[in-house]
Amino acid sequence: MEAAYREWLEEQKYDVGTINAQMYRASRVEEHHGNLDELYANDRLASLIDSLRYSTDDKRHSRPNPSKIPFEGDIRNNLASYRNAVERYRKFRDASGDAMDVPETEEGRAGPAASRVEEEVGQRIGLERNMHAALRIGIEQLEKGLTIIDDGAERSVDSGFIDITARDISGMTVVIELKAGPAGQRAVAQILSYMGDVAAEEESEKVRGILVASSFDAKAKAASRMVPSLILRKYCVRFLFSDGHG
Repeated sequence: MEAAYREWLEEQKYDVGTINAQMYRASRVEEHHGNLDELYANDRLASLIDSLRYSTDDKRHSRPNPSKIPFEGDIRNNLASYRNAVERYRKFRDASGDAMDVPETEEGRAGPAASRVEEEVGQRIGLERNMHAALRIGIEQLEKGLTIIDDGAERSVDSGFIDITARDISGMTVVIELKAGPAGQRAVAQILSYMGDVAAEEESEKVRGILVASSFDAKAKAASRMVPSLILRKYCVRFLFSDGHG
């Protein structure tokens, strides 16, 4: 499964350093906790993920490392890295499973409508990946002074995966969510959930969010007006052309 996982990470447009780090962390967990594929078959890695949790209260009381993985340094930060690696591996396995298959029609094959939906979903996922990669390269285009602090990969929180986690010029944590296409009320609720998770994990109210989309409907705009710590940003795609004979 190692080759397939590396290929999937490459498809997500992670840089080489991030891919190597994710592969290393997953292998370390597997070395001390058992085969990840077998653990996935048991409960989708839920028990393993729970065993890698270390709360701020645990840290406050200097509780020992609850995992089987030996390491030095900050227990909470180390376990968060390993837990995120396992959750990313689960995301890979979920994406590789039967649930991603298009349901067949009574004739035994996907119909034209299903094929169109699959194609549209694929295009949207591809655009989000490209946006993600481009923004990581030029994060200051979004806001001057932003610095990415998530080691090149989505941060895992209870509500899901945060596209990009950054720190602004004042030192505040910034949750960045990307949407390929228009964003509605659900997108606002999603990023607010992420912001709430980060605030709880860091025990800090100094968390803000930036939701990036091609446009925002009236409900999304209305909801965001009530949250001063959330900013909406629109993107546009520009094509540049050059001589193909050069």
